[in-house]
Amino acid sequence: EVMTQYLGGLRAGMGYCGARNLDELKKAQFVRISGSGIKESHPHNVTIMKEAPNYSSRM
Repeated sequence: EVMTQYLGGLRAGMGYCGARNLDELKKAQFVRISGSGIKESHPHNVTIMKEAPNYSSRM
C-alpha cells in the first residue's frame, strides 16, 4: 500500500513536469507561486454548481 501511494505520487509529479523518465525528472525546475498567482490561475466568472473535493476555488 505504501509503495502504491509512493509510485502514484511519483507518476503525478512526473506528469506535472512533463518528464517521461527519471533523468528528465532530475532536470525539472520547480517554481514557487504566490497565493495571488494561484487565485489568478483559476477560472474567472464561472459558477460551479458542485465543487470538486480536490479543487477549491476559495483560498
